Amino acid sequence: MTKETSPQSQPGVLPVFQSKDETRAYYNKIAKVYDLLAERSEQPMREVGLEKLAAGPGERILEIGFGTGHTLATLAQAVGPQGNVYGIDISESMVAMTAELLENEGLADRVRVQCGDAEHLPYDDASMDGVVMVFTLELFDTPVIPRVLAECRRVLRTGGRIVVVGISKEGKQGLMVKAFEWTHRHFPNLMDCRPIYVRRALESAGFRIEDAAIEHMWVPVEIVLGTNP
Repeated sequence: MTKETSPQSQPGVLPVFQSKDETRAYYNKIAKVYDLLAERSEQPMREVGLEKLAAGPGERILEIGFGTGHTLATLAQAVGPQGNVYGIDISESMVAMTAELLENEGLADRVRVQCGDAEHLPYDDASMDGVVMVFTLELFDTPVIPRVLAECRRVLRTGGRIVVVGISKEGKQGLMVKAFEWTHRHFPNLMDCRPIYVRRALESAGFRIEDAAIEHMWVPVEIVLGTNP
């Protein structure tokens, strides 16, 4: 993957060192144990993000990078039988696991999941009321982030909402962040993401910021709500 100098809106952000094929292989490999590795720390952050999104009955909501499917299940309950939820993820194993989860919970009829690349979303212009990404945007290399967010704006209707939950360069940058970044630099196969500036990325992409907070798990997390003006 070609590395480029970070734009001004993302100073000091490390590049992504793995290719998309390597990322896909990694998540295919860990899909069955992902929740054991991450769910306990990610769930509270995800819940805050979903509160900000406030999906409602009859809406059409897209999640990019849905992983093991917990957010999709919550969204499906929120939009009800008249709504639709869409999910796209790079990992075939995550898609298979999520499809099974949704079937078991009786929600498969209102959720459509597929493998795909967020740089080229397979959805019509202005077709979504909301887009959500939870610990996904920081997996994209810095030059790619604007392209992903441009696709989000394209598929969102005017006034549509976007919520991004991401590991952040904002907030207190202590030893844990330094250790995180050191591991990402030297062992990208184990730590494929890195802290980014979430709010700045959304602002640069043209979203209007409606709410932004910095929470903490073991590193700072930005939870940002934007709208498509």
